[in-house]
Amino acid sequence: MNEGKYLHEDHSAFKTDFCIGVAGYPEKHLEAPSLEADLQNLKRKVDAGADCVITQLFYDNTHFKNFAQRARSMQINVPLVPGLLPILSAKQVMRITSMCGACLLEPLKEELIAAGDDAAAAGRIGIRQCIAQARDLLKSGVPGIHFYVLNKSAHMIEIMRGIEDLR
Repeated sequence: MNEGKYLHEDHSAFKTDFCIGVAGYPEKHLEAPSLEADLQNLKRKVDAGADCVITQLFYDNTHFKNFAQRARSMQINVPLVPGLLPILSAKQVMRITSMCGACLLEPLKEELIAAGDDAAAAGRIGIRQCIAQARDLLKSGVPGIHFYVLNKSAHMIEIMRGIEDLR
């Protein structure tokens, strides 16, 4: 982290602590020609001064773990923070994953399709899946998790309760 700097000469107010976070793509940015090119871009961002990497959403932890291993082999040694988007509806996750290129594991996709338009059922599936995904990541040693909540946070209470023993 960068040293805190005072915004006023007399040091009387507003000490700031901040860091620079950049985006990382466990499954490759849609516009990147290859995983290697994508990681080279990430390396440039980190070498330019990034303090941490927050990833785009993903639903298969294998992608994150492979991404982290490849990043470390390229001497990208800043914290790699996984970004998780809890699923609230089948329609929502299908739309978002199609826009960003993230994959859904087939069993999860089948469960969501079976839930159909039942938003409550899809939400329960999503909360259960997010808790399992977060628990696995935390147990593997990630420095933290960034949850994308899209201005809808009620489900986060249950998710946080599901991982509180690991904090």
